[in-house]
Amino acid sequence: MVRIGAFLLLGAMIWLGSHGVVLAQEAGGVSPLAAPIATDPAKDAALKDYLQKHFKIPSPDLIKLGPAFRTPIEGLFARQLIVSNEQGQNVSTSLFFDKNETKAIIGQYIDTSREPWGRTNMSGVSLDDRPTQGPANAPVTIVEFADFECPFCAHAFSVIETLVNTTYKGKVKVIFKAYPLNVHPWAMKAAEAAECARMQNPDAFWDFARYFYTNQGSIDAKNIQDNVDKLAKTEKLDAPSLKACMESAQTEARIKQDQTDGNSIHVSSTPTFFVNGIPVVGLPDGKIMDYVIESELSGKGPSSSAN
Repeated sequence: MVRIGAFLLLGAMIWLGSHGVVLAQEAGGVSPLAAPIATDPAKDAALKDYLQKHFKIPSPDLIKLGPAFRTPIEGLFARQLIVSNEQGQNVSTSLFFDKNETKAIIGQYIDTSREPWGRTNMSGVSLDDRPTQGPANAPVTIVEFADFECPFCAHAFSVIETLVNTTYKGKVKVIFKAYPLNVHPWAMKAAEAAECARMQNPDAFWDFARYFYTNQGSIDAKNIQDNVDKLAKTEKLDAPSLKACMESAQTEARIKQDQTDGNSIHVSSTPTFFVNGIPVVGLPDGKIMDYVIESELSGKGPSSSAN
């Protein structure tokens, strides 16, 4: 077993999770359509027991092992490993092991013969009639899945605004997709409010977004409507129409469509970005985004036909 401490493991898993780890059964060269293979429950239990003790995990119930699959490497098998904490948060990575489950590697299988960016096919994602910044014909499109109650999204907002309005002005378009997380009590209502504001004035959406991100510390589930009403007045929107829109089934359906779209391309956390289909997960580092965007603009990236 790889000898790393508990904090290093969890730190590595969090880093991997934030950078779009491919699950074991979807790793390069392992077909997600391949039939899983049977494993020995007693060996699975022994493996979980080892992992629990080795990485000082409080309860075996916090460790989940997914179905096992054969990899293209003879004698090497793979499965998803999920480790949770008592607050309900979890991170996942790939666990590779031999047939006896006595030796394992925690990490990611990479097939270097495949396209390296991990570009996602965005053709099934609804991108029309969504909040947008930047010119329609920009050569780079960033699709962002975000949650207004997410502190990392708040930081990302300023980074992305700088990219689209200053650094790469005229070259980058941003399309916003709402992905309110269940753990955030007022995120769904905020998403509905911003969407309804957009229906009255497209520019108002970004003012609502900026307000929610700036005032995250003072907004809660009890006062979210008061904040929306205050903002509607500032934006000179029709408040009764805005509230009626927020309560409509059509608005809820649009937000849920964004969530469904995200789930279909394996979004599981916010913020998640797709730069011409290239996933960038987690708090965006300016240098990383620059590298991806400049690669696309220079034509050094793979063909964006999947976008």
